[in-house]
Amino acid sequence: MSDIAQQVRRRRTFAIISHPDAGKTTLTEKLLLFSGAINIAGSVKARKAARHATSDWMEIEKQRGISVASSVMQMEYRDCVINLLDTPGHQDFSEDTYRVLTAVDAALMVIDAGNGVEPQTRRLLQVCRARNTPILTFVNKMDREVKAPLDLMDEIERELGMTVVPFTWPVGMGKTFRGVYDRREDQMRVFAAGEDRRGGDEEVLAGLDNPESAQRFGMEWGPAKDELELVEGASPAFDKEAFLNGQQTPMLFGSAVNNFGVREVLDALVDLAPQPGAKAAIQRVVEPTEPKFSGVVFKIQANMDPAHRDRIAFVRCASGHFERGMRLKVVRSGKELRPNTVVSFLSQRRELLDEAFAGDIIGIPNHGVLQLGDTLTEGEALQFTGLPFFAPEIIRSVEVADPLKTKQLRAGLTQLGEEGAIQVFRPIAGTVLLLGAVGQLQFEVVAHRLEHEYGVKARITGSSYNVARWVTCAPEDGGEQELKRFMDANAHRVALDAVDAPTVLLDHMATLRAVEGNWPKIKFHAMREHAGLVFHKGV
Repeated sequence: MSDIAQQVRRRRTFAIISHPDAGKTTLTEKLLLFSGAINIAGSVKARKAARHATSDWMEIEKQRGISVASSVMQMEYRDCVINLLDTPGHQDFSEDTYRVLTAVDAALMVIDAGNGVEPQTRRLLQVCRARNTPILTFVNKMDREVKAPLDLMDEIERELGMTVVPFTWPVGMGKTFRGVYDRREDQMRVFAAGEDRRGGDEEVLAGLDNPESAQRFGMEWGPAKDELELVEGASPAFDKEAFLNGQQTPMLFGSAVNNFGVREVLDALVDLAPQPGAKAAIQRVVEPTEPKFSGVVFKIQANMDPAHRDRIAFVRCASGHFERGMRLKVVRSGKELRPNTVVSFLSQRRELLDEAFAGDIIGIPNHGVLQLGDTLTEGEALQFTGLPFFAPEIIRSVEVADPLKTKQLRAGLTQLGEEGAIQVFRPIAGTVLLLGAVGQLQFEVVAHRLEHEYGVKARITGSSYNVARWVTCAPEDGGEQELKRFMDANAHRVALDAVDAPTVLLDHMATLRAVEGNWPKIKFHAMREHAGLVFHKGV
């Protein structure tokens, strides 16, 4: 086996997804803790303490105790290199999450045992299902009064349309939570409330008929044993093929805040999550074990280090062997890059890295050379597909409070637009910039970042627009000439986005339907892919 193939076999790249407050960021911390990547876990809620969650690096996240940006962490566990992407839980940042899910091979879904399946979980699951992403399920907060495990299992199967296979089963809950029974190992792991550091060895009792378990946990042991016997008869056996196709999910119970059930999650990820697979480009399918390097930019983050005004492109390595200083071609522009300060991440902590393989996430500092969706190769003209942008649901005007800072406002918004934090539209007739977003919180974050990262106080106010659609025209229908005719006739409501894609902005869906009727040769798109500006029809 080649060295590249061996390295690819060691990689596991996954995203953590959940509804807000299900405990996703806490679990991320504990996975880092148990892999040995950090020695002490930062509490998400302890906002006044000097310590914050490793995966929450943005100032506004530390103030609010929520994740609004995706972060990337790499760790080693059991001779595997694990690339973990923590996604924003808040629904207003679903676009960022969607793009992150294009860069992973599996997802870990965190469910709050008290609330069950919540709206954002459903939305994220739809994205995973559309891509057939394998999903592991972690049912968190078992140390609280929560829903019955059998009810949770039914709810997940019904709501998410997947078969659930319990790998562990809880004994008790809340104040009487005694631990989980590991069905694969046929043993009971006894619960002990953990700290923010890893404890010693956990207590384990072997076998379902162990008299010591019955003696110690009588009140809770009987019902749990009955449920386990019921689950044994009613649940299907774990089917790796069904799991890899996103039709079956292994389910594990625990309490991340107490370090309980975390090691089992790590073991399941290493044992079950797939190694990096082939990636589709417009030209051909790229295999991860190919000798030549290729990768795709799925995220851009400005000002991760405010002291250096940096701008980092997150690249998912798709094939080959990356080496620091190697010559790379940006396929879109034809420009050459020789990145010497490439970094791997432990959230905001970075390390210079010398090499990477398919599945790894690397960070390339750059000043505007790389855009979302860019493909990097050693020379071959490849264009990876699948990085989506959605038509915004809310459109606002933005002006600067101090007219002398107009230039800084435009520079800041250009960077934030390229990053995908917000969509920025420049009307072809008019000077007031327009912002588009999925949800209100995006505007608040952008205003906060403009003030704290660019020194600009912005006024974000309402606009008369509620609908946006990208517009194109096929060559057989008149192509660029017909598109120009449309733009000239609608100059008062056409704008250009971050990549100069023309967009029509309208007040109502009824107006859109009328415009579509008047311009039958123009196509109106609710989604575009950055790659080669591939557009998708949809209203």
